Amino acid sequence: MSEKIHTDKAPAAIGPYSQAVKIGQRLLTSGQIPIDPATGKIEAADIKAQAAQVCENLKAVLEAAGSSLDKVVKTTCFLKDIGDFDAFNEVYAQYFTEKPARSCVGGLQLPKGALVEVEVIAEV
Repeated sequence: MSEKIHTDKAPAAIGPYSQAVKIGQRLLTSGQIPIDPATGKIEAADIKAQAAQVCENLKAVLEAAGSSLDKVVKTTCFLKDIGDFDAFNEVYAQYFTEKPARSCVGGLQLPKGALVEVEVIAEV
């Protein structure tokens, strides 16, 4: 049986999906883009600030489900411009200190004009 996860500390879904779904001791998040949950808008302009907002959003969703960034086992990262890879990694490394498995792709059009989107799988 699955449980839908929602927190007001992360942006509300902008479509017909949940922020995350908990199945047993596993949590799967939807992709988070750098929407500031206080304003409902993307406030950050550069990749580093957007990456930090995405990580804060993921942190909030994970905590609402009883998990944490330390329990993330897999991330999938989407970059609008693969040229932002190094700058993105600088921020990512500050949040994902346990070095989960990861895929990262670039050259994509992301929702709301975001520069980055990240989804995770974590233990609860």
